[in-house]
Amino acid sequence: MSRKQKKVLYRIIASAVLLIAAFLADRFLIKGQSLIATLAVYLVPYFIIGYDVLLKAVRNILHGQVFDENFLMAIATVGAVCIGFFPNTEPQYAEAVFVMLFYQTGELFQSIAVGKSRRSITALMDIRPDVAFIERDGALTEVDPEEVKVGDVITVRPGDRVPLDGVVVSGESTLDTVALTGEAVPRRVQVGDSIISGCVNLNGVLTVRVEKPFQESTVSKILELVENSSANKSKSENFITKFARVYTPAVVIAAVVLAFLPPLFVGGGYLAALPDWIIRALTFLVISCPCALVISVPLSFFGGIGGASKKGILIKGSNYLETLASADTIVFDKTGTLTKGTFSVTDIRSRSLPESELLGLAAHAECYSNHPIAQALRSAFDGDINTEGVTDATELAGHGITAKVDGVTVACGNAKLMATLNLECDEFNGSGTVVHVAADGEYVGFIVISDELKPTSKAAIAELKAIGLSRTVMLTGDRAETAAVVAKELNLNEVKAELLPQNKVQEVERLLNETEKGKKMVFVGDGINDAPVLTRADVGIAMGALGSDAAIEAADIVLMDDDPKKISTAIRIAKRTLSIVRQNIAFALGVKAAVLILSIFGFTPMWLAVFADVGVAVIAILNAMRTLK
Repeated sequence: MSRKQKKVLYRIIASAVLLIAAFLADRFLIKGQSLIATLAVYLVPYFIIGYDVLLKAVRNILHGQVFDENFLMAIATVGAVCIGFFPNTEPQYAEAVFVMLFYQTGELFQSIAVGKSRRSITALMDIRPDVAFIERDGALTEVDPEEVKVGDVITVRPGDRVPLDGVVVSGESTLDTVALTGEAVPRRVQVGDSIISGCVNLNGVLTVRVEKPFQESTVSKILELVENSSANKSKSENFITKFARVYTPAVVIAAVVLAFLPPLFVGGGYLAALPDWIIRALTFLVISCPCALVISVPLSFFGGIGGASKKGILIKGSNYLETLASADTIVFDKTGTLTKGTFSVTDIRSRSLPESELLGLAAHAECYSNHPIAQALRSAFDGDINTEGVTDATELAGHGITAKVDGVTVACGNAKLMATLNLECDEFNGSGTVVHVAADGEYVGFIVISDELKPTSKAAIAELKAIGLSRTVMLTGDRAETAAVVAKELNLNEVKAELLPQNKVQEVERLLNETEKGKKMVFVGDGINDAPVLTRADVGIAMGALGSDAAIEAADIVLMDDDPKKISTAIRIAKRTLSIVRQNIAFALGVKAAVLILSIFGFTPMWLAVFADVGVAVIAILNAMRTLK
């Protein structure tokens, strides 16, 4: 319990004790002989427990924010105090104090519940490193991570959190990545491996060369994403916000009408009937306070986002969580999404050159590319790659690359690239990506590069279908034969192959138009070369995005490891969160409507009205907190 919460608790206890003392004094000492004396003894506990509510109400009125729960409570309790001065009425002093006491008790409980929820989420994302260690003058010096520059070498000791993204230059260790990926299995790293900030070094000492400044590091990007997630509100949250703005003034007007109109039509005289109807109106005001909805709905989404974070699923806002719950069609990129994205050369077919020379031409032509296929070609080549002899390298999106290698004009790419050069290429009927190679305008052969399916891809597709997604589609730039093999093995509904980047956008547009009204389409890609379709889909999910700036920027949801099964986990969390939100809305509105009707007919005393308001809010908040689990 925070210091502020403890202060409120002490006020509640003091006010409760003084309320009992005031009641006893009124009953046995004053005995109803002096209205002013009775008022005085009750005002002491009233102001102790309610002064801040009254001040907030006045302050908000002065700032033009009239209709809120502080205003409702102030009007209701001040009205209850004043009602005793009407002729032929009973004083409501004790009720006024009790209402404020009960209200503050409920507010304290809500504060504790909300605080617990926020602390749970904060703990899930407690990945910000406090310090970095740089060796200076033969000793480790503690510095702020923001002071470390790119190229500096830092030391990460066992038990330390990795402060910045970089490459291991010496040492071996295992890293705990659970705060980032949700996976409990540690990751082994050694010299040459890239590591990212936010992980915890478990054993060996690591020396790391910093690759990014702190502001651009993985941990900074994640923290910024989580902190800004509340800015992207769901339709439900926006509805509740707009609803509260209209609803609260409406019930205040209704309360005024309830207080002053019915006495005109009842017997016994207007002034005689007025006090009873004013009490009903005040009770009506207390019940109508919308805090149950205003607090519980955003808290439900906040809890859903926090629960997803625990699983290594970062959701940029509750609007994306709400949209994901309605997903019906899911579209996948292939490479790096359903497959491992770790290519290797599995076959070389040459027409005229030795295989090693053919591979050498391709490896040199692709020496500046960071595409996985280019990396596979370079890895397969045994010799040294002399980049000084490579000039005029030009990448052709969706086709391949051309370059001059030691004066030889080399073209590497797919059959479309060969067609643009008016070259007829050899056929290949097996599985894998084919890189055709031409030298000085002559077709010289092709290289086959294969990729493996991720171990969980097949189970991921099955789970998605099991939770209700009716359409699974794969869009890829790869060969039709390779794409067909992958689609059949994964039991996908539809596959489109040999697509250029612009063709993928066209296919996504088609699928969006074909998606049933009220349903949504999700695109899942690697977040690097799929930015156009990630942003065009109803929800874009970046797979395998650990440390990828492009993924974090382009996608609406980021999976911090490359496990496709987490897509169904994210959808389950979204559906559960929306279910809890709807439960809270239905419960709060239902109970309030019933008690409001009873209050109009005079069947609801003031204390029961507060219980209906505060009790409903507490139950709704407890229900909302289930989204954290």
